[in-house]
Amino acid sequence: MATFDSAARKQVEAPAPSFRAAPHNIEAEQALLGAILVNNEAFYRVSDFLEPQHFFEPIHQQIYDLARSLIRAGKVATPVTLKSFLGADVDIGGLTVSQYLARLAAEATTVINAEDYGHTVYDLSIRRALIVVGEDMVNVAYDAPVDSTPREQIEGAERRLYELAETGRYDGGFQRFAQALTTAVDMAARAYQRDGKLSGLATGLDDLDRMMGGLQASDLIILAGRPGMGKTALATNIAYNVAKAWRGEVRADGHEVTANGGIVGFFSLEMSAEQLATRIIAEQTGIPSSQIRRGGITEGDFERIKDHSIELQNLRFYVDETGGLSVAQLAARARRLKRQRGLDLLVIDYLQLLQGSTKRSSENRVQEITEITTKLKALAKELNVPVLALSQLSRQVESRDDKHPQLSDLRESGSIEQDADVVLFVYREEYYHVMRKPLESNREKFAEWLAETDKVHGKAEVIIGKQRHGPTGTIELQFDAAVTRFSSLARESHTPERIG
Repeated sequence: MATFDSAARKQVEAPAPSFRAAPHNIEAEQALLGAILVNNEAFYRVSDFLEPQHFFEPIHQQIYDLARSLIRAGKVATPVTLKSFLGADVDIGGLTVSQYLARLAAEATTVINAEDYGHTVYDLSIRRALIVVGEDMVNVAYDAPVDSTPREQIEGAERRLYELAETGRYDGGFQRFAQALTTAVDMAARAYQRDGKLSGLATGLDDLDRMMGGLQASDLIILAGRPGMGKTALATNIAYNVAKAWRGEVRADGHEVTANGGIVGFFSLEMSAEQLATRIIAEQTGIPSSQIRRGGITEGDFERIKDHSIELQNLRFYVDETGGLSVAQLAARARRLKRQRGLDLLVIDYLQLLQGSTKRSSENRVQEITEITTKLKALAKELNVPVLALSQLSRQVESRDDKHPQLSDLRESGSIEQDADVVLFVYREEYYHVMRKPLESNREKFAEWLAETDKVHGKAEVIIGKQRHGPTGTIELQFDAAVTRFSSLARESHTPERIG
């Protein structure tokens, strides 16, 4: 009993844990503010990245905000001009406002050091924000709402951390033109080394690559069409071609980078991963996917499927088949894929199946689509990869005699056209031609229909309706519906000459 009492007494008498203050540097804040008050030029050394909320002390936030407002208004910010905007009765550590401002000016750093002091203040602010994110993670994990899953908490934390990572930098602003030239020359050198000599990722469809220069990094590319046109098939073909061409090289620092082709992330919101894999197997083996699903294949077919499956296992092709994703969840998963395995192309099938950040009613669907496209464009820039997003077209196409799609047919929001760098439409006249089949008893019309069938059979068009970096126009492709494969159209000018 005595032992227990002594143990309990020691526990009671143990010193209370000391609470750590949030990271800050009052002296650096004072030196920077002093420099600004002595020489307003110091403000322009930090104005690009430093905001009032980055200061730890509330009075320093107020002084910086006032000085900023005066300087931007073309006035002089000094202890004399600032004191009239601050309450005269304010006590700052036993000093009046006038005394404190005078001390700041007396202890100022030089203009040359102002930027370094600004970086110190900024970095400490980011560290404080990190602590807040960490505390919120702990608190939410302890007291999670009933309808909140751990996965949602993880994705929410990831989103906040990436937002912090994006704001936690001060390398924006103007750059020398020579630096931009170096970047452009580097891009040209990489294009020269790639297959097809393209600046972007090769789609594997030569005519499309010639008009677009490949899929360009940071572009939002919309691939739109009516149901049955083959949007998913074309996106799958492109994604497969990019992943198949992937070749990596190891840098001197040990990091592996993409030298050709690309690592593909595919969000299949409508189709399961197994259905997507069946499509790719059908495309590669030439065995219709309907036969594969029904089991109507021969032993030789199965051997071909097995051989191709072994090859496909090494593809840098990652599929997420989760339905009902919000655009924020999609962004978090894309960032995670880039960080863990790399990412060069992101495909989303399809846009209208994504949700915005809030569940809005159907009459606000336009605003929701606007939010989704804006965030997808921002994601393309953030990850520096092309984002290929599929989109439905409105039914007004069906009411026209000429059913070729136009930009005005993009469904639900003009923001799709506005935010997209490239808009592609996929169109197959054969789809509509089959519906117009006349009765065989009407021989003349049936003969005309048969003649037209030969012209449109197995043909598809990809219409470039918008392209920021290049021309618009139409590319004709071959389409094999049985195996959902698009390929370049063989022309007489491109066929080899006959011998003999």
